[in-house]
Amino acid sequence: MLILAEPKIDCHCHIVDPVGFPYAEGVKYRPTGQEIGPLDQFEAVCATYGVAHALIVGPNSGYGSDNRCLLDALRRSGARFKGIAVVDNDASPGMLADLKANGVVGIAINATYHGVDHYLGIGPLIDRMCELGLMLQIQVEGDQLVRLMPLVERTDIPVLIDHCGRPILESGLSQPGFRALCELGRSGRAVIKLSGLQKFSRQRYPYDDTRPFVKALVEAFGLERCIWGSDWPYLRAEERLDYGPLLTLVARHFPDEAQRRMLLWETPRRLFGFGDDSDGQPVR
Repeated sequence: MLILAEPKIDCHCHIVDPVGFPYAEGVKYRPTGQEIGPLDQFEAVCATYGVAHALIVGPNSGYGSDNRCLLDALRRSGARFKGIAVVDNDASPGMLADLKANGVVGIAINATYHGVDHYLGIGPLIDRMCELGLMLQIQVEGDQLVRLMPLVERTDIPVLIDHCGRPILESGLSQPGFRALCELGRSGRAVIKLSGLQKFSRQRYPYDDTRPFVKALVEAFGLERCIWGSDWPYLRAEERLDYGPLLTLVARHFPDEAQRRMLLWETPRRLFGFGDDSDGQPVR
């Protein structure tokens, strides 16, 4: 299929390697079995499917704010990969600067894991991130974004939203959280990850019930502020997922090759400052 040969950047994936990097103490969830995905396996996936670069997200599951596994992957990638880290709410300017110097471009908050209240006091952290030019990545579900919007609106920090905002499908396009997400998109200061459809779909692949939400997000954000991620290795997935079918799903949503190039290559390359390899050769 044509999409397999097209240049692409995976903007949401995880490295999970409890052998090389044992899980942190006290984490709520410890990935096992096929959820485990060390760097060498991910590089093999990238080589198979023509993925030249990736944005690796440090998972709360297993590691919490321990970023050693993430930083090791960034170091070993030779700048092919960049990262989104998880930090404690009181992370110091020095720690944030060190993360940035080692390939981290943003900090993630995950209200689906910790709840909204956990983050209501992170205004000072966001200020420190702004000073360093770091992005704020947000994962929410349902109407959680509504309560987090004051944090977003208080600064001009660049915002990434995970997994289409994980709306509640039964509540429709007019639910408060999804309305707030679309308004944020229309403001021009946020980017949406068209990823994780399985996290909010009520159907099995190809998740046709999510199509109206994807369409509404593309209209609100504009395709130039949309990116794609696989979510590999699919933590907490309720059924087996594979990289190839998820890529072919992108082609179903975006049959136009020029649109796919913007989504999969041009926009993430511009946003995250990947190198000048405009031909998009895959990782080997």
